[in-house]
Amino acid sequence: MKAIKTRLAAMGFLEFAVWGSYLTSMGAFLAINGLGENIGWFYAMQGIVSIFMPALVGICADRWIPAQKMLSLCHLIAGAFMVAAGVYAMQAGDSMEFGPLFSLYSVSVAFFMPTIGLSNSVAYTALGKAGLDIIKHFPPIRVFGTVGFICAMLFVNFTGYQNTYAQFITSGIFSFVLAAYSLTMPACPLNKAASKSLSDALGLKAFLLFKDPKMATFFIFSMLLGVSLQITNGFANTFIQSFGSLPAFADTWGVHNANALISLSQMSETLCILLIPFFLRRFGIKTVMLMAMMAWVFRFGFFGVGDPGSGVWLFVLSMIVYGIAFDFFNVSGSLYVDQQTTPEIRSSAQGLFMIMTNGLGATVGTLAAQQVINHFVYSCPEGSIERAEGWSQSWMIFAAYALVVAVLFFFIFKNPKKHIDNKSVREAEAADPAELV
Repeated sequence: MKAIKTRLAAMGFLEFAVWGSYLTSMGAFLAINGLGENIGWFYAMQGIVSIFMPALVGICADRWIPAQKMLSLCHLIAGAFMVAAGVYAMQAGDSMEFGPLFSLYSVSVAFFMPTIGLSNSVAYTALGKAGLDIIKHFPPIRVFGTVGFICAMLFVNFTGYQNTYAQFITSGIFSFVLAAYSLTMPACPLNKAASKSLSDALGLKAFLLFKDPKMATFFIFSMLLGVSLQITNGFANTFIQSFGSLPAFADTWGVHNANALISLSQMSETLCILLIPFFLRRFGIKTVMLMAMMAWVFRFGFFGVGDPGSGVWLFVLSMIVYGIAFDFFNVSGSLYVDQQTTPEIRSSAQGLFMIMTNGLGATVGTLAAQQVINHFVYSCPEGSIERAEGWSQSWMIFAAYALVVAVLFFFIFKNPKKHIDNKSVREAEAADPAELV
């Protein structure tokens, strides 16, 4: 039993090491190579493919290709295209163009995003075959995913890869390792008689929930908050490193180790996930979700007033509140959906929640944030004080947006009548599909 848990922990470590190799540092690489005005498209693509690829791959894994083999195949393709993106960037050098790099990256991401759900399915199956309680044993295993993400971030930081094409190659190598390792996992059963349609898999039936005013309100706010999800992943590293062009900050530790500084956010997540049961029992869903929204205000606001010199403590505070901003909403939101929907539509409703937050919301958010940053930052000369002020203005705009969403949520959203029991809280933590990154 201990052996299978160790093996699953290693799988989770590799799964998120693939993502951590580039997710928080890719923006800085793009900016350095003259593609700063297109950063938003790279991060928006993750949301776009998340709308349909997990469903398509999930149907294949249910009917034709066992989940552990599908996981291997997806990582093989994702790794190949990510390495190809790195090789292209290496060969292109200063003449690197948006089109080829974006195309290779997009195919890789399209096959990577479904692997998050697939790896969970493989883990659930393996634990079930070993006779282990999934609710009890999966969360500690899942933590190693966040550990893998952090380790990959620190690796590309201290090797200097965070500013080079090598981060893509590193990610691809992790994918290749996991593609081979996945084949050693216990076999997952097929269900060739499955009648689940594409519309069911995409959660389209759950859109009927919009007829219910309280659920419509919740999903709309889910999308509005989802706007904030990928902004700091896409632009925080670039922002912190931009201080290097100012003499007063050029030699500060934060400028040269932006990824290591940002890794504090993922460390905060690991701790905050453990606080959720207490806060849900003590304050209820509405208050916990409101805490998440206000945490986004502080996340952006601290970036807006901090710097990597004497103000680096404000950056650290921004990293700490990120755990609350991300975890409190994703877990409590998933739990709200579980409590307010009937069993026959519950899975579709969870899929809709993910579409509204990580799909539509995150896509709109990264593209909108790119326009704000293009206007206030990239319109100013590189290395100028105006560009630094533009970054501060941009973060304050994002903070103001998050504050408006929080205020509207406070007055419009009503507390549910159903109360959350301790068992439901534990189940939500174990089954929540949201990524801890």
